[in-house]
Amino acid sequence: MAALLRSARWFRVACPLVRPVPRLPASRHLIYQARFFTVAHQHEGKVQQGITSDVFQKDHFRFPFKVLDKAVSRTGQVRRGLLLWIFHSTRRKGLASRDEVLLLLQSCGSLLSELQLPERTELANNMWNRLRGLGTKYDVDHYNALLKVYLQNKHTFSPAQFLTNMEEANVQPNQVTYESLIAAYCNEGDIEGASKILQCMKNKGIPITEEIFSSLVTGHAKAGDMENAENTISILRDAGAEPGPNIYLALLSAYAEKGDISNIEKLLKQFEKVDHCHVSRHMMQVIVSLAKAGYPQYIQDITKRLDTGHFSDVMNLCLNLVTQGLEDTAFQILKLCPKSPSGNEGGCNVFLQHCVVLNKPVSKLKQFCTELKEANIHSMPFEFTLWCALKKNKAGMATDLMKIMKEYGLPIRCHYFWPLLVRYQQEKNVEGTVELVKVMHELGIKPTLHTYAKYILTNTDVQTLQAALQEAGYTPDNTTLLAGELKNEALYGKLENILALLSSPSTPHMKIPEIQEVLRVAFNQSTDADLWSKITEVLYKDGRYCPTPPGPSEAVGRFLYNLIDSMSDSEVQAKEECLRQYFHQLKKMNILIHPKICKGICNLMGSYNVPELIKAVQLTEDVDSIPSDANLKVSALEKNLEELEAKNQPITDVLNQLILALCEEKNMQKALEVKAKYKPDMVVSGYEALIRLCCLYDNAEDAMNLNEEVSQIDSSFTLPTKTYLALIKVLGRLGRVKDAINILKEMKKKDVPISKIPVNFFPMVLNNVALRGEVEMVNQFFETVMNLGLAKPSPGLYNSLLLVHLEKGDMRGALNTLIHWHQKYNYLPGPHQFLCRCIETENTDILQEAIDFISTKCGEISVLHDLLFAFLELGKYSKAQKIIETPGMTIYDGKLQWFLKRCVSKNQVTALESLVEITQSLDCDRDEMYYNLLKLYEKNNDFQKAGEVWTKLKEETVVPRERTLSLLTDMFQRNGQKPWYDDTDNIAKPPKSAKQFRTKILMLCRKGETKEAYALLLEADEKNMELNHAVYSTVFKALLSLGDIEEAIKVKTIAETHIKSFKLNTTASSRLIIAQVRRDYLKDAIESLELALQKNVFPPRSTVYMLVWTLAKKGDVKGIHTVEKMVKPLAGSLFLHPMLFINSTLIAHIMNNNIDAAVEHIESLFTTALQNAHPLSSINIYPVFSIVMKEELQPALDKLSAVADRLASQFGAYGPVTDLFLEYVKAEKMDDAKFLLERYGAIAEQKEKLMAFVTSQINKAKNIESLLGLVPDSLEMNTVYTSLVNKYAKEEDVSSAKAVYEKMKAEDMDLDEKTLKHFTLLLKKSEQPVPFTEPPVSVS
Repeated sequence: MAALLRSARWFRVACPLVRPVPRLPASRHLIYQARFFTVAHQHEGKVQQGITSDVFQKDHFRFPFKVLDKAVSRTGQVRRGLLLWIFHSTRRKGLASRDEVLLLLQSCGSLLSELQLPERTELANNMWNRLRGLGTKYDVDHYNALLKVYLQNKHTFSPAQFLTNMEEANVQPNQVTYESLIAAYCNEGDIEGASKILQCMKNKGIPITEEIFSSLVTGHAKAGDMENAENTISILRDAGAEPGPNIYLALLSAYAEKGDISNIEKLLKQFEKVDHCHVSRHMMQVIVSLAKAGYPQYIQDITKRLDTGHFSDVMNLCLNLVTQGLEDTAFQILKLCPKSPSGNEGGCNVFLQHCVVLNKPVSKLKQFCTELKEANIHSMPFEFTLWCALKKNKAGMATDLMKIMKEYGLPIRCHYFWPLLVRYQQEKNVEGTVELVKVMHELGIKPTLHTYAKYILTNTDVQTLQAALQEAGYTPDNTTLLAGELKNEALYGKLENILALLSSPSTPHMKIPEIQEVLRVAFNQSTDADLWSKITEVLYKDGRYCPTPPGPSEAVGRFLYNLIDSMSDSEVQAKEECLRQYFHQLKKMNILIHPKICKGICNLMGSYNVPELIKAVQLTEDVDSIPSDANLKVSALEKNLEELEAKNQPITDVLNQLILALCEEKNMQKALEVKAKYKPDMVVSGYEALIRLCCLYDNAEDAMNLNEEVSQIDSSFTLPTKTYLALIKVLGRLGRVKDAINILKEMKKKDVPISKIPVNFFPMVLNNVALRGEVEMVNQFFETVMNLGLAKPSPGLYNSLLLVHLEKGDMRGALNTLIHWHQKYNYLPGPHQFLCRCIETENTDILQEAIDFISTKCGEISVLHDLLFAFLELGKYSKAQKIIETPGMTIYDGKLQWFLKRCVSKNQVTALESLVEITQSLDCDRDEMYYNLLKLYEKNNDFQKAGEVWTKLKEETVVPRERTLSLLTDMFQRNGQKPWYDDTDNIAKPPKSAKQFRTKILMLCRKGETKEAYALLLEADEKNMELNHAVYSTVFKALLSLGDIEEAIKVKTIAETHIKSFKLNTTASSRLIIAQVRRDYLKDAIESLELALQKNVFPPRSTVYMLVWTLAKKGDVKGIHTVEKMVKPLAGSLFLHPMLFINSTLIAHIMNNNIDAAVEHIESLFTTALQNAHPLSSINIYPVFSIVMKEELQPALDKLSAVADRLASQFGAYGPVTDLFLEYVKAEKMDDAKFLLERYGAIAEQKEKLMAFVTSQINKAKNIESLLGLVPDSLEMNTVYTSLVNKYAKEEDVSSAKAVYEKMKAEDMDLDEKTLKHFTLLLKKSEQPVPFTEPPVSVS
């Protein structure tokens, strides 16, 4: 020890800025040995401790670690689930970077507040060992991070052994290591052990820091030596150094552990004088120490010094207190947090969730929720706590909470029980399921149809459930129960069981509408037309399901109509053959449909473009038992027509009705005959119906003739867009391309709305033409479409152009098409089909040319992807493997997603299996790949292979997402199998129905989880689910708030696909345009404005101004004129300034350095006004001068000044020179302003412009004062003084405002009430008396 004291040389080296003090006698206390080493500055290379270190702010983190780093920065804590996900992801990758490992380790300390201290340490050790097993090389920073975690988690360990482990690993400890080891000894009160480390530091010449002194204070306190702990501050001051916050904190914690509140108060006063800013944050540790030591009575006084404004720090304090069993103290602090304008529910939610996770007693949860509710801190504490309990699958806690909620009169919903029922499903816990249903009845909740089907009857049968409920004294609703059983069978596609249930004599009476949804689900799950027809037969012939009225013909008819109506175009087309067989079998079973309903189904089939199905449906029309109203109508109209003709009376109206009736009956031949017979009396509406009918039956010749006749009757008449498209489609299919082109030109000539043309329409027509091998016709049709502006370049159109060459085997022509497309449209779609055909035909020369061209334009990696997918699709797996083994090969997510979707849609199982297999070594989203593979297995109902997927996931240590586990679970349950894997974290099932999707998406948006909401919306769209207008609008606006314009546009497109009448409201349209302007997407912004105006949505004036001024600053004259043309008819409605587009055009010319054009434009404005005797005062070009001066465009300013001078001197137009004068004043160029005023005294006479300058909101008080000094006699002083007071109040200049007020009093002028109110608020804020009666006006 003495040697340490004699080492004055070390002291001078360690702290050269502190004056050395005389050597004191040796002492046996370690604190005195360390006194000469005093606090040293941090070494320049020392790694800063803490998760927010600069080390972790680098850009080289992979995405998962960026998520972790962002979470810590935002909340100051780490969630266990997130940390484990990243850890498992790291293990799957095989090796993490140095900084990533460091981040993982540091996250296992105090940041992981939801775990108990021993669990955190266990997790850290597990990570340490697992990562080392993967080959991670640990350095001193990693060991220091582990040490810090041990200290934060109060983990007892041997510092000496830790040091030995480092030496064995050939890692040299540094200053931070020694500091942490000393802290470990001192935490146990082991001064002797700390002394050994200190001696080691002395031997190595390592200086002593504040952290060591604070540890020594703790060590002496733990050892019971408070005297030496207390002397630390005076010792440091004697050594010439001021104690830092950590030393004060160590001593405060020591007092707190002893409950010495008087010394705490005394020391806090000293601390506040030295470093007030650190006091509040350090109070948190003092509170923890007091609470743990059992002195909660002192905490109330300490919390007064706690700054609850640092919300995340306070919340972390609360969570750590809860973790350590001190939830009452935590709740006491939580209630002190100030309530923000948006509420404090977020913090309360975190607290309540933490209590649930740690299994705090329900009585405590009840107490917390009650107090939060009564104090109006949380609006729904019970509901949120219940949600947490359900999410964590705490059945007992959840049911107890629901009983408490019932006591308080809060509503209990049926879906609250779903997560618990799901768990019992997975565990095959029949008893638990039955008990939970009993609880539901006890709480007065009757299970719904969906609850029975999806959650209850999947785990027990109806008989068992009925018996148990009756035994408990509850009578279930048998109808709902049976419907639930039917739906349960329907969900898993078991139509034979549904048939048995419906045929059973014990089945009660049920109307078809009650089980309509069940049967729809069942039919969608199967393609067995035989079972469909048998089930329909039971419904038709069994009186229990079709009571009279309305009778089976109408009841079953409505069922069939709703069934077909619920299917999309693609579903009907995919099941066309199955549906055809179904309707034929219905005819054989003598199942007939009411004629009106039959026609409705035929109309649906017509809209789905499946004419063959129309004929099949018509077979089931009940023409015998019920008279056909249409037949009666046609006969009556024919008779009426003959009578009118015989009497020589007008027949036009009746003839038109007859034509429409025949078209409704799909009787084309007779309709054409009637038309031919009475052609002179035909009207255009009848022709329109006939053209549609001819198109339906591919009768292009008559359809074209009819169109020609319409033009002869009324050349201005325009057919509906849908009719034109049907005509073009038929003509294309029959190879009459020239006629189709003529129709296109007619559409353009007559301004037919093209917004209603589906995106895939022209590619579909081109495909039909291409399959006929007519290259010239394909190119001609395509060029016409593009030249008329009816479509934009797209992959669909490109594939059609390519297809015609591929069909003819003309690979050279296909390659030329590819190159020409790129040259003309600067756009290169995927060459997948072309490459596949080249490989198939072994045309190596063309293939090599294509590869060279694509790699030049898109890069080598891109063309490798294209080749990889082509080889996989063609079954050339060895060549695909070689592509993967190419050095530097990486996977592009966008291309991968395209091929995954292609494999699923085309049912290419082997290709996708091979892709999953050969890409194991690459960095790609393995869960995404396995998810798509599972979708394929689901499509083919191959649950055996699905089981193999789970094994592979585990082998690759892939952490599956919730949707992957859910899909896997559903497949097993559908096949009556029990999943053997643990699905613990998948309690909250993903949404299935459109309603569930809507609810969850809106909830995510409210929580700020926009990305998750967007992903869920895309998933709903993939399932062809229609959400409502509110959901699409909410997600759209949320994405725009994040700046994700492309994603927002995609949401808009999806919405327009599902909801034909969808349009953005004024706010959403405005946000979109503003976002596009800010991102310099000016062309897109103009298009968005145009679309909004077309839909009668008028964005605010400020949005239009922003767009126009931005175009001006970019020099986009054409864009300005485009916007002007669009809004010109609405200028009055939008209240646009008449000079807006003129000034913006002038600025654009100047920005393009075309100053002469701007000058000519200005002169033209004034000369035209003079010639037409228009007032010159209405022409204001001050924004032009403002921009020029702001941008310091001196050449432009010189020319503009010259033209202003010329206009003033030659024409007496003083507006421009006045504008220039005011801009000089605003820019504080007073000499220039005076010169201009002396040259043109008439400026002082332009009172309107001068007063507008005075009252302008953007000018400052000093600008007005300057103007007042130049033209005092030209201004209205009352207005000037009023404006000055307002501006001084805004600038909080009390003395100037008071001076102006005194002037007004002296000149006997009055302020208006609003200005007086501003002045009053300023005086009160400055704690000065108000010398007048305060007006009642409120300041908005």
